[in-house]
Amino acid sequence: MVLDKDTASKTAELLLQINAIKLRPENPFTWASGWNSPIYCDNRIILSYPQIRNFVRQEMARKIEDLYGKPDVIAGVATGAIGMGALVAEQLGLPFVYVRPEAKSHGRQNKIEGYLEGNSNVVVIEDLISTGKSSLNAVRALLEAGAQVKGMIAIFSYGFDLALKNFEKEEVVLHTLTDYEHVINQASVTNYIKEEQLKMLLEWRDNPSEWQPN
Repeated sequence: MVLDKDTASKTAELLLQINAIKLRPENPFTWASGWNSPIYCDNRIILSYPQIRNFVRQEMARKIEDLYGKPDVIAGVATGAIGMGALVAEQLGLPFVYVRPEAKSHGRQNKIEGYLEGNSNVVVIEDLISTGKSSLNAVRALLEAGAQVKGMIAIFSYGFDLALKNFEKEEVVLHTLTDYEHVINQASVTNYIKEEQLKMLLEWRDNPSEWQPN
């Protein structure tokens, strides 16, 4: 996974600016997994800031065209990537579908919402990558529906080794606009965090499942 350094730094700057990414090592968040985390990411906030959502939309669309030309369909992973996925599809003039984590229990019991023609070339949009489990579940649903998944574009990745291994195992190509390294570096050079906070953030990244605040 190779990032464009300028895009990665600018994206990190914007996410910190609007508090889509919050850094709080001295008072960590608790994830659903039970992990203590000094960072919390909610990229849905991007949709509330027109200039920033336009930047992200344009960068994701540009990356898709550079990597794949124009696919047949853009697919967003529910729920976090539905909004941005639809904006990217609009930018490219392409159809859009989104993938639920589970099939509906009523009605048509869809897992994929929208019209997806068999054998369509699809690029998947995701808001963030942690372990990659839910993202790869969406890819499997698309493959089971007959799609050809060209790759996945995400706004942000924590860069966990587990996620990289999961994507390699499933043979899914992942690209992101920015990642944990660029966010922490941007936070440091702009004095968004202090030196002691930087140390804690780096320690968490080395062993996130076992990390405890000092």
